[in-house]
Amino acid sequence: MPALMIQGCGSNVGKSLLVAGLCRAARRRGLSVAPFKPQNMSNNAAVTADGGEIGRAQALQALACGLEPMTDMNPVLLKPESETGAQVVVQGRRLTTTRAAEYARLKPQLLGHVLDSFRRLSAAHDLVIVEGAGSPAEVNLRAGDIANMGFARAADVPVVLAGDIDRGGVIAQIIGTKAVIDADDAALVKGFLINKFRGDSRLFDEGYQMIEARSGWRGFGVLPWFPQAHLLPAEDALEIASHPKAGGVTVACLTLSRIANFDDLDPIAAEPGVDLVMVQPGQPIPAEARLVIIPGSKSTRGDLAFLRAQGWDIDLLAHARRGGHVLGICGGYQMLGRVVRDPDGIEGPAGETPGLGLLDVETVMSPDKRLARVQATHVASGLPVEGYEIHLGRSGGPDCARPFAHVEGRQEGAVSADGRIAGSYLHGLFAADGFRAAYLRQIGIAAVPRSHAATVEVTLDALADHLETHLDVAGLLALAR
Repeated sequence: MPALMIQGCGSNVGKSLLVAGLCRAARRRGLSVAPFKPQNMSNNAAVTADGGEIGRAQALQALACGLEPMTDMNPVLLKPESETGAQVVVQGRRLTTTRAAEYARLKPQLLGHVLDSFRRLSAAHDLVIVEGAGSPAEVNLRAGDIANMGFARAADVPVVLAGDIDRGGVIAQIIGTKAVIDADDAALVKGFLINKFRGDSRLFDEGYQMIEARSGWRGFGVLPWFPQAHLLPAEDALEIASHPKAGGVTVACLTLSRIANFDDLDPIAAEPGVDLVMVQPGQPIPAEARLVIIPGSKSTRGDLAFLRAQGWDIDLLAHARRGGHVLGICGGYQMLGRVVRDPDGIEGPAGETPGLGLLDVETVMSPDKRLARVQATHVASGLPVEGYEIHLGRSGGPDCARPFAHVEGRQEGAVSADGRIAGSYLHGLFAADGFRAAYLRQIGIAAVPRSHAATVEVTLDALADHLETHLDVAGLLALAR
């Protein structure tokens, strides 16, 4: 089964972008290539054509391959709901909610599903490029592992380690990994690469040679920082950095503790006339914000409490009194209502939590999860929107008589009487270029006509060019077996 696995010496070393770039490079060589991540932990999910869900990073990698996202590309997705518990999604469908200690016992049962998905992808494509999770150096988690060396050993896939020089200590990252993993795991590692270098890479020649000598692994190159990375969907909300723009109109987004599906923000962040500010815990909502977005959440009631603990409820009321606009998406929509009820304890302890009261709606959580791609029409502009729904709960109330959109013949979302407060379950709506421009104009922001999809495609090509320039891509792809 021709495959290559990129593992990292830690989290956030750039594995997702490396795999996306290699996928695009392989595709440009005429190969049929597919991405694969055995286990992902993220609340940033994408809905597949068959109504399942996978990590958003694998959806981007599928795009790099010219493929529709499929559930087999990420057979195990963990969606954190608390500090110690997560929802377990297997091959696109929710299996259970479990705590960390319980998941350790569950993992060995999931390996069969992981290998089944991998084999189906391998049978359908010339090459599969696999992304690890976290680091193989976490040897305390090696027993029952399905994310890194446990998978690589079971599927006999060669591994290349990526080190992150930007955070420092990259020599120790790679040599230390060799020192702590067992010999059979180390035998699968065929080389390493250095990611996120800033400055003159020749200054690292001695360090690079030291890693080769002490690890016995081949180096495949030093990759400089990729400056256009912010134009691609981020896997982690912490990666959505504010990019201040001279003359830009401020749009603020609340960084909730369980923020989910925040790729909704990517098209907004890329707008030349928008200064997107990710409001961090403990910070006030900027008074100059024209629009405040309350994003999706994996724990609506939990994040309502978190929001109030930051004082954002007070800031939102003041923002609304000043005539500002508020948009709640999915969980954010639920928070805007009068109350969120969870009688069966779907998201945590059973009970109910008062909402922000900015929309006259209420939400009741239910175990049936809606997962669907949808075609919609934005009511205010009459423009089409393509998006997806991925949520628990149903919302209703008087403000729903003024829907945000029409979806397949039904009313969707709610809008306040003055039109300044709106909520919708639709994710991905800002990727629709016409709608995005019309919505921004409605709140007084001049949008520049552009294609968000074209921006992502051009950036993926630029990423592949970046890898081709600085890494031995041909050598990496030749490792696949």
